[in-house]
Amino acid sequence: MISKSFEGSYLGDDSQITDETKMECKICWYVYDPAQGDDYWQVQPGTPFTQLPAEWRCPECDGEKDQFMVIKD
Repeated sequence: MISKSFEGSYLGDDSQITDETKMECKICWYVYDPAQGDDYWQVQPGTPFTQLPAEWRCPECDGEKDQFMVIKD
């Protein structure tokens, strides 16, 4: 069976990540770091990826949340 997603793709599965997990946009490689938040969308530092508003999108390329990949440390 062929996978329809990149390895590590989030695809909306909150069980894959913790509150500290950094996420990377697979379109433009923007990294969402919960410790830093997101100035563009006025997301406060300390906000986990799972707590981002439903309408949140990549501040660099407008990609959807489910297009982000889990960054493994």
